[in-house]
Amino acid sequence: MTPGKILLIEDEPSNSRLMEITLRPLGYETLVRTDGSSGLDAAHDESIELIVLDIALPELDGWQVLDRLRSDPHTMAIPVLVLTAHVGDENLMKAADAGADVFMTKPFQPNDLRQVVSALIQQRREALAQRNGNPTV
Repeated sequence: MTPGKILLIEDEPSNSRLMEITLRPLGYETLVRTDGSSGLDAAHDESIELIVLDIALPELDGWQVLDRLRSDPHTMAIPVLVLTAHVGDENLMKAADAGADVFMTKPFQPNDLRQVVSALIQQRREALAQRNGNPTV
């Protein structure tokens, strides 16, 4: 199966560029949106396999975006990796309670991001294959 699309919802251009460069060797197409509203639109309009979500965003913050993603049947199964500079147990717990699949902090190690992204996409593909009656991916 070919690598899919990853949606990066990140308002800081240097961070989104670093994520794009980090994920490029894996062959994933990255779509960048710089605010929560356009990120939600892209999640609906594109075939997205994974969302990397910042918390501090203009318009809708990352918590609001995550809540809307999880409450919408069209996007509720897309894995969400919360990647934020807002460190702390409170944010970790909030992310887990809100339905994030993984919580990572900035700055990130490129190899760590690649491993987490690959694992989340592989898990999603396996779940979709099982649901569709095809146990192999």
